[in-house]
Amino acid sequence: MNNKVGHVIEKLNENGYKAYLVGGWVRDYLMGLEAHDFDVTTSAKPDEVKEVFKGQTIVDTGLKHGTVTLVLDGEPIEITTFRRESEYSDGRHPDRVEFSESIEEDLSRRDFTMNAIAYSPEEGIVDPFGGSKDIEAKLIRGVRDPEERFNEDGLRILRALRFASSLGFEIEEETAKAALKTKERLKDISAERIAKEFSGLLEGKYAADVIRKYWEVIAVFIPEIQPMVGFDQKNYHHVYDVMEHSLHVMDEMPRVAYLRFAGLFHDVGKPHTFTIDEEGVGHFYGHGKVGTEMVREILNRLKYDNETKNRIVTLVDWHDRRIEVEERSIKRALGKLGEELFFDLLLIKRADALSQAPEFLGRLERYGDMADMAGRILDEEECFSRAGLKINGRDLMDLGIPSGPEIGRILDQLVDMVIEGEVGNEKEALLDIAEKMKN
Repeated sequence: MNNKVGHVIEKLNENGYKAYLVGGWVRDYLMGLEAHDFDVTTSAKPDEVKEVFKGQTIVDTGLKHGTVTLVLDGEPIEITTFRRESEYSDGRHPDRVEFSESIEEDLSRRDFTMNAIAYSPEEGIVDPFGGSKDIEAKLIRGVRDPEERFNEDGLRILRALRFASSLGFEIEEETAKAALKTKERLKDISAERIAKEFSGLLEGKYAADVIRKYWEVIAVFIPEIQPMVGFDQKNYHHVYDVMEHSLHVMDEMPRVAYLRFAGLFHDVGKPHTFTIDEEGVGHFYGHGKVGTEMVREILNRLKYDNETKNRIVTLVDWHDRRIEVEERSIKRALGKLGEELFFDLLLIKRADALSQAPEFLGRLERYGDMADMAGRILDEEECFSRAGLKINGRDLMDLGIPSGPEIGRILDQLVDMVIEGEVGNEKEALLDIAEKMKN
């Protein structure tokens, strides 16, 4: 236990109050994981906590819910009074919060048994709902009545999926049934909170297994996923349906939320562009463009930040574009995408190839060659964008070219000429051509 947290519990105990570590720290400790999530719960009311730590920095972070934050040597420690909660009319927040004298009553309002365990140096583990056994059995079980817990707060449904994805735990049978039964409660949750939990789910080691089993929950806030499920591609390139292929692609990607989001939805446009030829072979002409707009709509609806949206949309847009294994083609892609997104694109192309029919795995060598060629271009600082040109907008203005769109047009044309080998990337040569372009 962190020394500062130990000091907080000891100080509260000395003043006649009960105090425990609860939640994530206890769970992670019992699992043998390094724990950093320090939350203290106590019988002391907020004003009493302030009196115990008089002279220390205390911030009123959630007085309505009995929470204050004590700052010790720059480290914030949340301290919350034992509480009981009334009904959740809005499916997210309790109508009324009352303070309690009982740690058991406080633990009973929590989501899952593995998170309803407390610890104090004096008493050791306090586990009224069998959370320790569920951790040992790798089970996620709702406290008491899981349907009631999910109806109180719909976000708990997605939290269950995120925990299953990150920990590799199974969701206990009755809890799983309750999650599916109450899944519409997710419609009561803000888009931002949904996006945060879903991103955490995507980053889990077991994300593919969880989404495969609980896609109906995901479909509440991303209904575009439903047509992917079981959609037969009827194409010799593929051994999986659209959903299963997409899960395999996602699983091959690094556990980074935006990469996995792009992997999961790179082919979301396929069911909407499906045609079948006279020989019974399925085709998906234009699925990249259609999918790009669908993904943009999903990300806007879930209110992802602009940087994340731009990355995912670009990867979906480019995932099916052909880039030749030759310098000009790679330089153009680098210029349009930038270094980081270019290599992200190679990741998704590689994952896509690994998730198709085995006889097409030869394309992996192609992507390795592309990565090597791009690496050499970058190492040798070859020109593939305006930034790499030996002249800039100021140089063009010195030639008498007025500031504005014309500057950009000429710079882009010069970059194109350098990539094509029509002119060397040398200042004087570029200035000579720019001088002719302005006339």
